[in-house]
Amino acid sequence: MSSKNLFDLSGRVAVVTGGNGGIGRGIALGLAQAGAAVAVVARNDDKNRRVVGELEARGVPALAVKTDLADRSQLPSVVQEVEKKLGPINILVNNAGIVVLGGVLELSAADWDRVLETNLNAGFLLSQLVARSMIQQGRGKIINIASELALFGSGLVPSYSASKGAVVQLTKSMAIELAKFNVQVNAIAPGFIDPDMVAPIKEMPLYEDVIKRTPAGRFGTPEECAGTAIYLASHASDFVTGATIYLDGGFAVQL
Repeated sequence: MSSKNLFDLSGRVAVVTGGNGGIGRGIALGLAQAGAAVAVVARNDDKNRRVVGELEARGVPALAVKTDLADRSQLPSVVQEVEKKLGPINILVNNAGIVVLGGVLELSAADWDRVLETNLNAGFLLSQLVARSMIQQGRGKIINIASELALFGSGLVPSYSASKGAVVQLTKSMAIELAKFNVQVNAIAPGFIDPDMVAPIKEMPLYEDVIKRTPAGRFGTPEECAGTAIYLASHASDFVTGATIYLDGGFAVQL
């Protein structure tokens, strides 16, 4: 297989949750550029319409499904709508996530539950639904978006850190179970990606510390997340499963 064909996603159908902005949008556009039909699953109608236009401009079928991923009852209909309009799902990117500021002493139980429901539970339940379809097809790729905070703790956002640490462990467990069905499950752990949820850090003293610790000397961009996702969605990664790839300009390896 040529190197071009290794990364060709033509004929594939991808679902990207939270795909109408930030990292999700960058990944959705990258998958479309590689030839995949893309369904974006997100809540904001205006942002959904804009990203569908961007996807269609790349010459691929595209769809937005307005969904609150924290509402479990909506998830089966997401899969049904995508497969009815675009075809069987081959690629699932569990990207949607929220951050709630608040340490252990101040975070409410309701906010803790909301973060875990969106960042962890929704990805598990959607993967469960989509994996059944992938098994019938004899192939599939599930990509979970974790975070560098899966490796490091945070007194600012313990609920977010806990949810992303769980995503990494869930990725490993799913990979073990689904490997025999030719379904690969991997995670991407972005570092500080601008202008996503880390944008407020630029207004904090922490910003200079982050830049100094990052060998690349800057924040990343959503577009720079696309290449890793294309790799994990393509034939190039058919023997890669259970891995977490840190996409952080070297932050995690710097003392």
